[in-house]
Amino acid sequence: MFTASNLAKAAKVPLFTVRYYTRIGLLKPAKNSMNGYKIYSDADRDRLRFIASAKELGFTLAEIEEILGHSTSGDSPCPMVRTIVERRIEENRQKIAELCRLQKRLETAAEMWKGLQNAAPDGHTVCRLIETFAESAK
Repeated sequence: MFTASNLAKAAKVPLFTVRYYTRIGLLKPAKNSMNGYKIYSDADRDRLRFIASAKELGFTLAEIEEILGHSTSGDSPCPMVRTIVERRIEENRQKIAELCRLQKRLETAAEMWKGLQNAAPDGHTVCRLIETFAESAK
C-alpha cells in the first residue's frame, strides 16, 4: 500500500502527476477508512508505470485511457495501439519534412540578412528583414 507521495517515488514520477491522474480517473485509489486518505495499491503502481511508458511513446492521456479501458474490459488494445503508432509515425514524418522546409527558409533568410542593416520602423515597414524576405519569396 502506498500514499500518493510513496507511489510517486516508486513509479519515479512527480507527485502532482499522481494527483492529476487520480483527479481525472486514470488512477482509482481506495480510501483509508480510519483517516480518509487515498491508498494506492501495487496495481496502481503498475498502472502508473504503464502510463509513463505510454507517454514516452507519445500516447495522449485520452488514448491511454482508451487503451486501459480495452484492457479492463478484457479486449486486447494491441490492434488499436498499432494503428495509433502507425498513424503517429506518418504524422511525425510530415512534421519532420515541414521542419526541414522551415529550417531551409530560416537558413536562407539568415544568409540573405547578413548584408542588411537594422532599420527602425518608418511608418511603411515593421521589420525590414522579414519584409525583405517576404518580397524575395514572391
